Amino acid sequence: MVEDGVKVNCVVLSSIVPVIGELRARNLGREIHGFVVKKFGDRKDLARVQAGLVDMYCKCGDMISGRRVFYSTKERNAVSWTALMSGYASNGRPDQALRCIAWMQQEGIKPDLIAVGTVLPVCTKLKALREGKQFHAYALRRWFLPNVSLCTSLITMYGSCNHLEYSHRVFHAMDKKTVQAWTALVDAYLRNGDPSTAVDLFRSMLLTNRRPDAVAITRMLSACCAVGELKLGKELHGQVLKLRMEALPLVSAELVNMYGRCGDLKAVQRVFNRTESKGSMTCTAIIEAYAVNQRHKEALDLFAWMLSNKFVPTKATFGVVLRICDAAGLHNEALEIFDSMVQEYNLEASQYNYDCIIRLLTGAGRISEAQRFADLKATLFSLPTPFLDSE
Repeated sequence: MVEDGVKVNCVVLSSIVPVIGELRARNLGREIHGFVVKKFGDRKDLARVQAGLVDMYCKCGDMISGRRVFYSTKERNAVSWTALMSGYASNGRPDQALRCIAWMQQEGIKPDLIAVGTVLPVCTKLKALREGKQFHAYALRRWFLPNVSLCTSLITMYGSCNHLEYSHRVFHAMDKKTVQAWTALVDAYLRNGDPSTAVDLFRSMLLTNRRPDAVAITRMLSACCAVGELKLGKELHGQVLKLRMEALPLVSAELVNMYGRCGDLKAVQRVFNRTESKGSMTCTAIIEAYAVNQRHKEALDLFAWMLSNKFVPTKATFGVVLRICDAAGLHNEALEIFDSMVQEYNLEASQYNYDCIIRLLTGAGRISEAQRFADLKATLFSLPTPFLDSE
């Protein structure tokens, strides 16, 4: 564009930089950043471009560069603060994200609707009920509500903080109850250990002629697992086929999981066989389906089939397989699988993975080996080292 003589202004740059962030093209982003500095210097009208650069670096995982651009901005505004806040949240620093909005207000900048929409999921992650209530009150004072996206975030936030009554209040105050809002309320009850109410809510949603999306269906399939609702699960399977969602890995895996938890292994195998785009998620689901039905040998055979067909196992896959070995007392197999996970696939073992190995080795009388794993676990996770004996 520059070589063709097209004049690049702030409007053009504001459109280009977010795309670079979505592509995670950090090197290209650095080139654009260099062009901005060389071409425009520190002009005051660059605030939106600089906010875009902050967002781009954060999406590329480069928080240092993102912070550097942010603090070099002469006139920070709600957009630039929100970009930094979002960066902290997406890079595993929700605590810093929450501090950002406080610092933003200390500079005299009032959070806009987008800033509030960004901070509410942070409150959800941190279970920060007090702060969540404050932002709810602020949104009411600023007439941001009833914004559908904001209301949905509030339902989720209150649900994560075990305040289902508040989730209900927000939901019922909505003029337009979307599928996403219904799903958020259903999910709130699921996360609070009330799958029966979640199922009732889903049925109520269907009566409003709302068409469930993939997220709603997967959450309801989870509810069916919890309450053993095979009949509803089959109805949902029909919806999946009708809406042509069977090709989605998350949906097919959840169908396999639902039938497995309800004890229908024939349906499990049928869904798995009909899934054209099989992947690690679907393979893990069928392994676990056989495992929960005490079919340990078949489950391990499926794991071997998965590896032979070049599907890459995830940490979740190895967690399921090690649980199978633990339940079946297969200490030698568990050691081989553990070594494969750590050495061949470069995956970090969890505390639970170590516990499986320690239990199996202790049960097999291999106390010195079990103690070595206990020592290693204590070192990795900064835990006191237990003394193991054979009793």
